[in-house]
Amino acid sequence: MDDSHDFDLDHFHALLTQKRIELVALSQSSARSRDPVALDQQSTGRVTRQDALQQQAMANAQEARRVREISRIDDALQRIAEGEFGACAECGEDIAKKRLEIDPTNLLCIECAEGDS
Repeated sequence: MDDSHDFDLDHFHALLTQKRIELVALSQSSARSRDPVALDQQSTGRVTRQDALQQQAMANAQEARRVREISRIDDALQRIAEGEFGACAECGEDIAKKRLEIDPTNLLCIECAEGDS
């Protein structure tokens, strides 16, 4: 990546760190919703148990998305630390600042991203 990029790395670092904190907090606050559904036939009817299992499955899917996003954030923070933030992982050209403002975890410039479609 050339030195002509005018990224405010502190801005992106703070943005990514804040998003990571929010995702970890959501993960912690939703942990109970991912617990196994107890089989208590006295208080839980068949339909209610199916609803609980469906809610658990949705909570697990949301957690999987959060884990992937945290991983992407960690990778972006690592790129900042290594001085590689803002460089396309495929061609090495600069990623547009607007593209990074929308999603600072982007790895590809618009040309390479469109080429993957």
